[in-house]
Amino acid sequence: MTYVERVLDDIKQRNPNEKEFIQAATEILTTLEPVINAHPEYEQAALLERFVEPERAVLFRVPWVDDNGKVHINKGYRVQFNSAIGPYKGGLRFHPSVNLSVIKFLGLEQILKNSLTGLPIGGGKGGSDFDPKGKSDREIMAFCQSFMTELYRHIGADTDVPAGDIGVGAREVGYLFGQYKRLRNEHVGVLTGRGLSYGGSLIRKEATGYGLVYMTQEAMRLRGDSFQDKITVVSGSGNVAIYACEKAQQLGAKVVAMYDSNGYIYDPNGIRLDVIKQLKEVERGRIKDYATRVIGAEYHEGCKGIWTIPCDVALPCATQNEIDSESAAVLVANGVQYVAEGANMPSTLEAIATFQQAKNVVFLPAKAANAGGVATSALEMSQSSGRLYWSSEEVDAKLKTIMINIYHNMDNAAKKYGFEGNYVMGANIAGFEKLAEAMMAQGIV
Repeated sequence: MTYVERVLDDIKQRNPNEKEFIQAATEILTTLEPVINAHPEYEQAALLERFVEPERAVLFRVPWVDDNGKVHINKGYRVQFNSAIGPYKGGLRFHPSVNLSVIKFLGLEQILKNSLTGLPIGGGKGGSDFDPKGKSDREIMAFCQSFMTELYRHIGADTDVPAGDIGVGAREVGYLFGQYKRLRNEHVGVLTGRGLSYGGSLIRKEATGYGLVYMTQEAMRLRGDSFQDKITVVSGSGNVAIYACEKAQQLGAKVVAMYDSNGYIYDPNGIRLDVIKQLKEVERGRIKDYATRVIGAEYHEGCKGIWTIPCDVALPCATQNEIDSESAAVLVANGVQYVAEGANMPSTLEAIATFQQAKNVVFLPAKAANAGGVATSALEMSQSSGRLYWSSEEVDAKLKTIMINIYHNMDNAAKKYGFEGNYVMGANIAGFEKLAEAMMAQGIV
C-alpha cells in the first residue's frame, strides 16, 4: 500500500460518515501521487496526514429568536484548516445542507485554491445549517449577531478572515461585521465582501464569476478560440452565476439557461440579465418568474434537465455535485467543448472522469476556475491593511492577471509531471507544491 493509499484509508476509517470530505480528499490525494513519489521526505514528516487534518475546528450553537418570539437553535462551524501560507481564509455558508463534512471538504479545497492565487492566504471554511430563505431582515440580523457572538473569539484580520458563500451575501456580511465591530471595538478587515461604504472592494461581488470567465477565455485563446457566439449554459442564479453570465455575454457568448433551487429557465434568444438581476438581486424572487416576463422563455421544474440543453460551454455555478456522471455524459454527447467550474466541486468524481476521458473537452476544476472570489477577497484585505482604495479597473486588471497566471501555473504543473491537459492534476499539484514547501520550512506544527 502506497503512502497516499494509507492516508486515504485512515481518513475513511476515522471519518466514516463524512462523505463529502472523503470525496474531496480522494480527488486531491490521488492526483498528488507523482509529487509524493518525488519527495520521500514528505512521508517521513507525515505531511499528508497534517495536510488533511484541520489545525482547529470550532463547533457551537447559535440561538436566535424569530419574529413571533420563538427561539431557534442552529449549529455553527468554523474549520481553520491550514495557516502555513497565511491567515485562514474562506467563506461562511448558511444553508440547511451544511454539516461538518461539507465544511471540511470546502476547507480542504480552499487550502489549494488559496495557494494557487499566489497570495499569502491559508485555508478555512465555516457556516451554519441556518436557512436564510424566507426570513425577514430582522431575523437574519438576529441570527448573524448570535453567530458572530461566538465566532468573533476565533477570527481576526491576521488570524482568520471569513467571507461570504451560499446564503451569505452583502446583507449578512454587513450584520456579521457590525456585530464583530461592536464586540471588539475595532474597525479592521476581518470580513471580506463588505459594503463599499465601510471598507469593501470594488469588483468583489463580480469576482468569482468574472474570474471563471477570464480563465476559460485564456484556455480558449491558447486554442485559437473565443467566447464569440458560443452557446453557454450557466447553472445557479446567485452572484457567481449572474456575473459569469454578464462577463460571458460581454465577450460575445449566448447564454441560454440558468436555474435556482426549484427549476431552470431556457431562453433560446439569450438570457436577459437585467431581468435576472431584478428578480434575484432586487426582489429576491424565484427564477420561474422570468418566463412570465420574457416572451419565448421556458421554465422547467427541477434542475438536472438544464444539462440536457446542447451547449458549447457549461459553467456550473450553483453547488457541489450538481453534475453527475449521467449529466456529464449527456453534455459530452451534445458536443460541449469547455466545462469550467464556478461552484465548489460541482462535478462528481465520476462526472470529472467522463469529461477527462472525452475528446475535445477542456475541463477546468473549481479550485482553479473559481479562485477569483478569494483572490479579490485577498486584494480587499490588502486595501484594508493599507487603508487604500483601488478603482474598478485596477481590481479587475489584477483579477484577470491572477486568473491567467493560475491557468498557466496548473498547465505547467500538469506538463511537468507528464499529465498535459489534465487540469485537475495540474491545479492540485501547483497548489500543493507551494503549500508543501511552506509546511516543511515551518517544522512539525
